[in-house]
Amino acid sequence: MFSRYILFLIFIFRITPLYAQDSTALPGQLPAKWDLQACLDYAKANNITLNSFRLNRLSTEQDLVLSRSAVLPNLSASVSPTLTHSNATDNNTGNLRSGTRLSGSTSVNSAVTLYNGGFLRNDILQKDLLVKVAGLDLAATENDITLQITEAYLNILLAKENIVYVQDVVATSQAQVQQQQQFYDVGSVALKDLIQLQAQLANDKYTLVTAQNQHRNFVLVLKQLLQLPTETPFAIVEPDTLMGYALLTPLLDAQKTALSVRPEVKSSELGVEVAALDVKKARAGYLPALTAGAGLGTNYTGIDNNTFLKQADNNFYQQVGLTLSVPIFSRRVNRVNEEKAKIGVEQAELTLQNTRLNLSQAVERAYINVLNAQGQYDAAVEQLRFTQESYRIANEQLKIGAANTVEVLQQKNLYVQAMQSYIQAKYSAALYVRIYDFYRGVPVKL
Repeated sequence: MFSRYILFLIFIFRITPLYAQDSTALPGQLPAKWDLQACLDYAKANNITLNSFRLNRLSTEQDLVLSRSAVLPNLSASVSPTLTHSNATDNNTGNLRSGTRLSGSTSVNSAVTLYNGGFLRNDILQKDLLVKVAGLDLAATENDITLQITEAYLNILLAKENIVYVQDVVATSQAQVQQQQQFYDVGSVALKDLIQLQAQLANDKYTLVTAQNQHRNFVLVLKQLLQLPTETPFAIVEPDTLMGYALLTPLLDAQKTALSVRPEVKSSELGVEVAALDVKKARAGYLPALTAGAGLGTNYTGIDNNTFLKQADNNFYQQVGLTLSVPIFSRRVNRVNEEKAKIGVEQAELTLQNTRLNLSQAVERAYINVLNAQGQYDAAVEQLRFTQESYRIANEQLKIGAANTVEVLQQKNLYVQAMQSYIQAKYSAALYVRIYDFYRGVPVKL
């Protein structure tokens, strides 16, 4: 029996696990033009914040593995050799003689927790909930980034459309200046009329430069959200259609749906359950704990080639035992732990209440924004139609001398303001409709 025990010890101490993993991966090729879905997919795969949340979820999964392993028995082996130098009596001569002796012990021990007041079971349940909470926190962060990217994407589309319309305004101003220059050359108009149009042309060119700068800034915002390197070429796909009226879901129905599907609410609900398990784990400190243990071992003293195996065989032992630990007085540690855990439950319930309240308010704001934006869009369309026609008539009158420069510039300013209001209302309505639907669990699409 002892020889098998020696072979077992040699096997334990000679095992050395080696791990090797190749984590290198070539990055995927970036698209030449980005549509909204490509932006969202890239951000979900590469965003640093999201990847940090993913690592946090992996960490909680490892905590769960450790918690489940705590119910298993452990196993440990030990070898304790001792070299002793001392004087000893020579059995042959009876005299003292200096010498060195080798002694020691070897053992293999195992223990398992049989009962500890339900602490291990509740800890497993809690760690499993924390894994789910980590996944829900990741989903909530993905939702936030989705809305940010959608807003940035629509801002780029707004800026591009604004540039097109300003370029048209500049072209019209240039044509007016050229026409007035011809009239001035033949003496048909005064110099001040020509200068007013030239000043307006310069102002329109400045507006165009401002619109182009705004477009570059919006592109930079989206690239930063995607965390693309500065030198990465970037262009977006313009959708064929953007506006689309649909019957709005009633506010109360939208709030009810959001409260049932949004990950931040589910995360807060699980947070209450996690806190409740902390109370159960704290109460386990009042209860006794029962542990079972077993061991194999031997010891030897002053060995030589003739006595080592005999000593080891004679001293070889096997033991099995139980240990019952009963808490009697813990200097209020268990009591304080329980009270703090109860406070944690109340805090988790307040967090859940606050999350539900904030979400309901956010859905209501989105609903009001949709109503306002759609009303503004309808009004902007009508305003643009009338101011555009007035501006066209004023231009025709200017060509035949039936209107002066001041009247034309006034109509032009009204048209420019109406166009800006129209573009802003158009993209605001598109954004707010998608935000409102997104709260109800509808994916964002253009």
